[in-house]
Amino acid sequence: MPILKAGSILPKCSYSQDAFDTITLDEEDRYRRRIQLTSDNGLDFMLSLAKATRMDHGDGLLLEDGRVIKVLARPEELYEVRAESPLALLQLAWHLGNRHQPVEIYEDHLRIRKDAVIADMLEGLGGNLGAVTAPFSPMSGAYVSKSAGAHSHHHGHGHGHDHGHSHDTAHSYGHSHDHSHDQEPHEH
Repeated sequence: MPILKAGSILPKCSYSQDAFDTITLDEEDRYRRRIQLTSDNGLDFMLSLAKATRMDHGDGLLLEDGRVIKVLARPEELYEVRAESPLALLQLAWHLGNRHQPVEIYEDHLRIRKDAVIADMLEGLGGNLGAVTAPFSPMSGAYVSKSAGAHSHHHGHGHGHDHGHSHDTAHSYGHSHDHSHDQEPHEH
């Protein structure tokens, strides 16, 4: 018997029918293109999308037989980051962004994945960190849409280049990239 396929993602609140089943995934597993998955109640199916797409908590995976599997965000071990003022929190957010760290942003705190090096940096900058277990849904970058996985930006040294999002989370305190840059020669 051929395996069922899910070929599209229905944004949360866009589908009116009750979900047939659920699938609980962590943040990294909610960004996929093609993978065999098993629902929470044991239904095997193939996610087969045109391109890698982020699935948010509450989205639906539309199976080819018309049933919907609701995506649930699995709670993860995170740090909740707070600061003494809104400006201090904004500065911590800037340092995290400068290091390409995935961040979930709230009005009075941030959430990040547990990372000892990043925790030490944030505490050294005056941040207060507390451990929490919660679903993690970081913001997409300015160069990443919900359905795109790589971004391109200009570093100001005469050429632009692309790089994916598999950044090493053990960045040093200085800004460096732990990945190669495929650079196109530029014309003057």
